[in-house]
Amino acid sequence: MSVDIADDYRPSEDEEFMNAKQLVYFRRLLENWKAEILSGAKQTINNLQDESGSLPDIVDRASAESDKALELRTRDRQRKLISKIEAALRRIDDGTYGYCEVTGDPIGIRRLEARPTATMSLEAQERHERKERTLRDD
Repeated sequence: MSVDIADDYRPSEDEEFMNAKQLVYFRRLLENWKAEILSGAKQTINNLQDESGSLPDIVDRASAESDKALELRTRDRQRKLISKIEAALRRIDDGTYGYCEVTGDPIGIRRLEARPTATMSLEAQERHERKERTLRDD
């Protein structure tokens, strides 16, 4: 089933939750996000290859190395984010996207727009975080 949606389409709470248009919208959102991350990663690789270690000043060299390390840490976090994006795309394919993995309740359109990789409703996420804090404090 192919569903066309306008580029300016935004899901609404008034619609049936996770209808075909919403699924297409979130798939497009996730795929675009992934493409942006991959493009940024390619740019980082190019920047790292282009930069030479021939900076004469030791302070400049140290600053450049620090910048490289920060960029690599950022890219590592984004690499992990890509796996979450791919998991969200698989949930769209298997029909579980948008539903809390703990309660089975709808996660909510606004939460998914803010965090398209969310796997729990806000309430379930808050309970999970409280439990983690309690265990960490013990």
